[in-house]
Amino acid sequence: MSLPALGAPSILILGDSLSAGYGLDSGQSWVDQLSKELEQSIGIDITVLNASISGETTAGGLSRLPGLMNRHSPEYVLIALGANDGLRGLPLDGLKDNLLAIIKYVRSRNSIPVYAGIELPRNYGGPYNRAFRMTQNAVAQESAVPYLSFLLEPIALDRNLFQADGLHPTLAAQSIIALHVTRFLQTTVFLK
Repeated sequence: MSLPALGAPSILILGDSLSAGYGLDSGQSWVDQLSKELEQSIGIDITVLNASISGETTAGGLSRLPGLMNRHSPEYVLIALGANDGLRGLPLDGLKDNLLAIIKYVRSRNSIPVYAGIELPRNYGGPYNRAFRMTQNAVAQESAVPYLSFLLEPIALDRNLFQADGLHPTLAAQSIIALHVTRFLQTTVFLK
C-alpha cells in the first residue's frame, strides 16, 4: 500500500484514557509522540489526530464516529477501544458488535481501519479475561483488519511504568508505546 503523494495523510486515534494521556500533561501521550516517531523511524510524514476520551466505550466511540469522520476525513483510523467495556463488565456481544460496526463505518468512508486490543487486569478472572481476548481476536479475524493484539504489551509487566492506579501508563511509558505502535503500523499498514 502506498501513501498519497500530495499532502500528509492523517490517522485518527479513536481511543480511551490509555490514548488520551490520562494523568499526564497535555501533549505528553503516546499519541502526541506518534507523528514524530513515524517520521523518525520510518520516514512517514503523517498527521495524527487524537479523538480519544477518558472513559470512552465502544458504544461511545461508535456514536461519535460519524462526526469525527465528517470533520477530519482521515485516511486511517486506529481503533483503541474496549478497555472500558471490559472494566465495566459490559456484554461482550455488544463489544464485538460495536467494534465491527466501527470498522464497517470507517471502510464505508473509504478510510482504512486499524485495531488495537487490550488486556484486562488479572483480578477480573481467567474466564472473563479469556472471553474478552477471544472477542477481540474474533473481531480482528472477522473483519480482516490490521490488528495489534495488545496496545500495552511492551510495558505490561513493568509496574514502574504504570501510575498509582495500576491501569494507566506513566510519562516514561509513552515513548515505548509510541514506538510499539509505530512498528506495528510499519509492518502491517504502511509498508504492506
